[in-house]
Amino acid sequence: MYRKEEQPLPPPEKFELPFEGKLSPNNRWVIMAELISWDDFEEEYAKLFSAEKGAPAKLFRMALGTLIIKEKLGTSDRETIEQIRENPYLQYFIGLNCYQQEPPLESSMLVHFRKRIDGELINKINKKIVKREIDKNDKEVKKKDCLQEKGEKIKNKGKLILDATCAPADIKYPTDLGILNQARIETERIIDNLYQPLRVKLRKKPRTSRIIARKEYLKVAKKRKVSYQERRK
Repeated sequence: MYRKEEQPLPPPEKFELPFEGKLSPNNRWVIMAELISWDDFEEEYAKLFSAEKGAPAKLFRMALGTLIIKEKLGTSDRETIEQIRENPYLQYFIGLNCYQQEPPLESSMLVHFRKRIDGELINKINKKIVKREIDKNDKEVKKKDCLQEKGEKIKNKGKLILDATCAPADIKYPTDLGILNQARIETERIIDNLYQPLRVKLRKKPRTSRIIARKEYLKVAKKRKVSYQERRK
């Protein structure tokens, strides 16, 4: 038997704790709980149960939330229940109104949850989350475009600090000799590619002196200090 609870869940800052604390709205479990549309799929989950027969089943949020916690933490069924019992954020994530020291369910229930919540339902939930985030981003973009069209200034939300000390550099040192040598290699590769279809007509490949050019480059590149005359030559 499945019975839907009409009592709305309190916001995280009003979640009752035994030590007179408050849940942080910036916690990862609180943020994740807001992303998932629990109510949109509760009716589909309730169809798996009888409306009159049997003991009351666990709510969809508790079932799915427990499975998400297990996969997120990579724990066993029993360890997952222990983590939920000890962590008020996890209890809020699965839909409890206040912290309780007793485990809200037994570890054997996860076996039934996995049978009832299949991959198809998980895919529907993921698509719903992605669609909602895309629509949210589109609304923000349209709002910014409207402000720009009206000539209103967009408020600065902070400062962006960039540090390029660890940025990768694709240019080798010394830059002038390295680039010149790389250009020689690429030019020789182009000559080789153009020569392949003309091997029958041209008996000899055009002379490039690539061996001599490479030796001359290595003579200078291997030196710690290169004079201006040597680099120029």
